[in-house]
Amino acid sequence: MIPGPFSYHRPATLADAVKLLTDLGEEARPLAGGHSLVPMMKLRLATPEHLVDLHGIDGLKGIRRDGNKIVIGAMTTQHELLASDEIAKSLPILHETALLIADPQVRYRGTIGGNVANGDPGNDMPALMMTLGASYRLEGKSGARDVAAREFYQGAYFTALEPGEILTAISVPAPAAGHGYAYEKLKRKVGDYATAAAAVVLTMAGGKVASCAIGLTNLHETPLLATEAAKIVTGTSLDAATLKKAAAAAVAIMSPAADARGPIEYRKHVGGIMVTRALTRAAGRAK
Repeated sequence: MIPGPFSYHRPATLADAVKLLTDLGEEARPLAGGHSLVPMMKLRLATPEHLVDLHGIDGLKGIRRDGNKIVIGAMTTQHELLASDEIAKSLPILHETALLIADPQVRYRGTIGGNVANGDPGNDMPALMMTLGASYRLEGKSGARDVAAREFYQGAYFTALEPGEILTAISVPAPAAGHGYAYEKLKRKVGDYATAAAAVVLTMAGGKVASCAIGLTNLHETPLLATEAAKIVTGTSLDAATLKKAAAAAVAIMSPAADARGPIEYRKHVGGIMVTRALTRAAGRAK
């Protein structure tokens, strides 16, 4: 339970961090909150020779409104999300989701950038960012580029990040006024990863669903966007038959692993229940 030897670097600027990661190559890893990387190092599942600590870099924290978007610095902690009036007002589902991540001790240190960047299918924020239509700012030796969250995840722990690149910010379009939202998460105990979870953001008009997006957490090797399920509920009043059909469409794309959280069929079954609950609760919140 003791990590192997490594060299520690604490750059003062983003340019210095990018240079270190580029020069040191595959033997270097960026350090944000450390809640994924450090346990893996203790188990010797990850053995980087260099850690590049991002905490000394100005500009990687903070939450600001930019027109119709909310921009969140990658080193913003889950606790800071929960304390933000802007998040509570404009992105209440982000507040709801952050409150379900681990426990207070983890949320004080864990960052939103670390949560979305490392490609862990069990993390809560990736599916939510896909649901919200967010994009990530990636900065490296070739400059900056923006990648949609829906195109970022390629496999378990595999993402669109190129060698030497750092995810520096998340940009989220503000949902429509009066939208409904819900993040439903089933877990074995407080602080655990989801057995299954579903994020829903929708709007209602005339008692029917006008728009809908559904994201799924820890039900595949990557976060999922349940597009067919969202199409099924759009234009309906979310009656029982529609909810059942939408849940079945979401279950059809699930491919969870059998692990300590349960066998495959159980996890798919409760995944469908999370979708139904999230749709119902989101519709009840919509104005």
